[in-house]
Amino acid sequence: MTALRAVVFDVGETLIDETGLWERAADAAGVPRFTVMGVLGGLIVREEPHTEVWRTLGVSHPASSWTLADLYPDALFCIEALRALGLRVCAVGNTPQETEGLLAGVVDVLGSSERWGVAKPSPAFFARVIDAVGVGPAEIAYVGDRVDNDIRPARSAGMVAVHIRRGPWGYLQSGSKDADLQISSLSELPARLTRL
Repeated sequence: MTALRAVVFDVGETLIDETGLWERAADAAGVPRFTVMGVLGGLIVREEPHTEVWRTLGVSHPASSWTLADLYPDALFCIEALRALGLRVCAVGNTPQETEGLLAGVVDVLGSSERWGVAKPSPAFFARVIDAVGVGPAEIAYVGDRVDNDIRPARSAGMVAVHIRRGPWGYLQSGSKDADLQISSLSELPARLTRL
């Protein structure tokens, strides 16, 4: 196996806990939080886009965003440990461009589906990741919570695919044989990558 030179993180439910985002969005839309979460769960099981929540509920997509307070507690530790191993650390996801500003200074390379004009799981998104990181695909570990949006397409692009079991997708899609590596916490990642 080629030595890794970079780790690319998905954003939502990998680096950032989406709970607050969905709660704030439910409140802004005037829909009970449990209803939003229930509809979201149904969409996840059917592997439909999470953005269908608002159409299903018959409400306009409300404004909501993450804050740095939404970072998972293990995210910064992991990023620093990976840098100490000499790896570049990147974050890209199906996110609005404003998310890049939130993570500026936290990671080395940033990207968003909105700015790039292409979204996961498109192969073009992962080609853009490889271009932005500037190393070969076999030198990149891509970490994400979704098998359908992160793991399968990253692996198809030639990257090392790391599935994190957290958030609704992470739990519902756990046990997939599509990942090269499975973790339950980002605190596990640095040591697990050194053993690859």
